[in-house]
Amino acid sequence: MTARRNNDVGQAFPIYITAVAALLFLALAFFAVGQAGATRNGGQTAADAAALAAAQDYRDQLGTALLEAVTDGSALEDLLNGRGIGAGDACEQAQWFAQQNGADLTGDKCVPGYLPTSFSVKVKTQKPVGKTVIPGTESKHAVATAKAVIGPRCTLQPPAEPSPTPRPTPTGDEDGDDSGDGDKPAVDLMCDGRVVTIDAAHPELFPDVKDLFSVHLDE
Repeated sequence: MTARRNNDVGQAFPIYITAVAALLFLALAFFAVGQAGATRNGGQTAADAAALAAAQDYRDQLGTALLEAVTDGSALEDLLNGRGIGAGDACEQAQWFAQQNGADLTGDKCVPGYLPTSFSVKVKTQKPVGKTVIPGTESKHAVATAKAVIGPRCTLQPPAEPSPTPRPTPTGDEDGDDSGDGDKPAVDLMCDGRVVTIDAAHPELFPDVKDLFSVHLDE
């Protein structure tokens, strides 16, 4: 009876070792999948940050261009629709933010879009997945793409009806300097249901560009 029991134990031991080895391999495989997923998520985070950085930099440039256009009387329609200026250093901002998140722009890098105004980026993680039980992961990098869209919030308000009462003639020296702040133009915009005034005479009151344009990731 003892001999049979020892024999059964001897036969079960290799099965036990095989089962433990299989479970260990599965655990390492799951770890490899998790490691690859973390690398992929990091790449997507870098792509999202890069695209948003480019779009936000472009939005800031639009704000500056709008104030200049009001000052010199230029047409505003294109600017209010998010167009009419070059990309500037928006793509440089995209690269900087990608690097801060452990990736680099790659492929087509940073591509401005016209309709709708947007920036599309493609990034590659700086670090690979690393060594795992799955062959080839030690040199496998994650690649991700993202697109950020600049959306207009405002439209031009029609000019106010002229007052029927004639304005009084200014007094003083006719040759004097009458180029006061009142001569500088101002425009009214309708932004998400409320009136926003851009007054060239008071640039310090220029609205926040977030009130003029939205920036969001294109899902």
